[in-house]
Amino acid sequence: MPYSKDLLDSLHNIATQLRIDSIRATTAAGSGHPTSSMSAAEIMATLFFSVMNFDPEHPENPANDKFVLSKGHAAPVLYATWAELGYIKREHLLTLRRIDSDLEGHPTPILKFVSVPTGSLGQGICVALGMALDARVDGSNYRAYALLGDGENAEGSVWEAAEVACHHDVDNLCAIVDVNRLGQSQPTMLQHHMETYQARWSAFGWNALVVDGHDVQQLLQAFDNAKQTKGKPTVILARTLKGKGVSFVEDKEGWHGKALKKDEAEKAIAELDRQFVKTSAAQPTPGKPNGAPKQYGAYKHIAAPQYEIGKEVATREAAAHALAEVGKLNENVVCTDGDVENSTHTEFFQKAAPNRFFEGYIAEQNMVGMSMGLAATGKIAFASTFACFLTRAADFIRLAGLAHSNVKFLGTHVGVSIGEDGSSQMGLEDMSLFRALPESVVLYPSDAVSAWYAVDLVSARKGLCYIRAGRPKQPVLYSNDEKFEIGKAKILRRSPEDAVTVVAGGVTINEAIKAYEQLRRQGTSIRVIDIFSVRPVDAEGLLRAASETNNTIITVEDHYASGGIGDAVSEAVTPEGVRVFRLAVREVPHSGKPEELLAKYKIDAQAIVEQVHAVMPVGAR
Repeated sequence: MPYSKDLLDSLHNIATQLRIDSIRATTAAGSGHPTSSMSAAEIMATLFFSVMNFDPEHPENPANDKFVLSKGHAAPVLYATWAELGYIKREHLLTLRRIDSDLEGHPTPILKFVSVPTGSLGQGICVALGMALDARVDGSNYRAYALLGDGENAEGSVWEAAEVACHHDVDNLCAIVDVNRLGQSQPTMLQHHMETYQARWSAFGWNALVVDGHDVQQLLQAFDNAKQTKGKPTVILARTLKGKGVSFVEDKEGWHGKALKKDEAEKAIAELDRQFVKTSAAQPTPGKPNGAPKQYGAYKHIAAPQYEIGKEVATREAAAHALAEVGKLNENVVCTDGDVENSTHTEFFQKAAPNRFFEGYIAEQNMVGMSMGLAATGKIAFASTFACFLTRAADFIRLAGLAHSNVKFLGTHVGVSIGEDGSSQMGLEDMSLFRALPESVVLYPSDAVSAWYAVDLVSARKGLCYIRAGRPKQPVLYSNDEKFEIGKAKILRRSPEDAVTVVAGGVTINEAIKAYEQLRRQGTSIRVIDIFSVRPVDAEGLLRAASETNNTIITVEDHYASGGIGDAVSEAVTPEGVRVFRLAVREVPHSGKPEELLAKYKIDAQAIVEQVHAVMPVGAR
């Protein structure tokens, strides 16, 4: 379609101003990425002032088109864009990277126009895919855009997203690759071989368009093409030059992440000033958001479960049944899984709410990224797979933690108790990963009832949460009306004569109960605590128990010694003088039957009994 000269000139001038502002901001900061910002100037000008539909005064409006700056190091051009839109003051750009500024070196959600932290490359397209899928859930017509760097295409997660997006026919997703040829340390692998980029993206089923990324008319045509393309996502491969517009840095190596000195900046800005063109046209403005966002009511809690005490039920199965019930009552709950839904049992949710279940296949990084995008657009997003495979997506989970993202992770098949599958399938690091995240919640249910309530608790709580669920069937310990709280443990066995306290979770709680019975027959009494909430841990309850049991606690866990129950308990009680002794998996485990492995790695009832005898104070019963 034809575009007026006034529009083309206006977009050119906006791009020029974005370059100037990017230079000024980074020079004031003394650091940053001006050249990476300059290559994307026409892309940003075209997107924000002619292509996207959004309310610039209310960037958090759910009906807005979505944008993710995957190449987060180009934050200066994003901030400059929002200054040009009038949302932030232009002089505020000069506070870039200062400790008292909200304009950080890479974008974070402290800003309302930023949905997720970016800059750890390869994540933004996965998040944008989740956002695009969210529009499908709500029946909305907004579009999702992600701006990637060309070096970023080396990240496998980009291609995970590319494949899954095509599989799900996500035609409201548009990726733009800023192909500026130069990486951080050297030229990118493909440099400006645009035909190779096009062939690769086309092979993944995308509508792949090659344009001159500094020609606003070509960009406008490509974005129009993307909007008209149905049944597949579009990628715009924009050939650009790093440092575009300034002759002494344009397409030159050695300028990545390097701010211009004051005299260099003055010279560069003078050169850019000469590139403005005269136009009497008013500055173009974004289109209005299309339609009203879908409204959801307050979270609806699920009813009590119907389990029989003593009956054996796997916590993974009970958690999955609870999730299905949550999904039936709450239309803003979604779920992703990594091709193991018949083992994690999220197949129950899939049957209950098929339009809100998204198969991520064996691509855990993208699965988590999609969940982040779904959460960023207002959903309660569950992501489920074997706990060991969540560690593959640790960097995605880390950024979800930085964003306090409303993603609920369900990790199953934890510890050596999974048995014969062997060490590569055993989640033994998962609690350490999730406990390390800012303000995260980590729950470790020990039976079907606690697993049921764990799902309800995290669903109702805003923020990142992790539920650790086991593979083996375990006896139901609690009545169906038992009350559980985040941050509170449960005392399962107690008496005034208790010599020590044993704190366990998951399968080891049953071993602790066995040890209790064995020791009782020997005339020794111990207190048994089901930790349930690993983070936050019940410090008050643990200290009270320790004060009544000779200031001695034994922790036992089906997890490596670092970062799990032992560390959580020790951090809470050792400053108060409590002795803590830890039973945990302390070597690379082997295949075997679950009971054999619990014994081999000394986290079974016999190991607990021996540890009690070893640490019990003289004279204690």
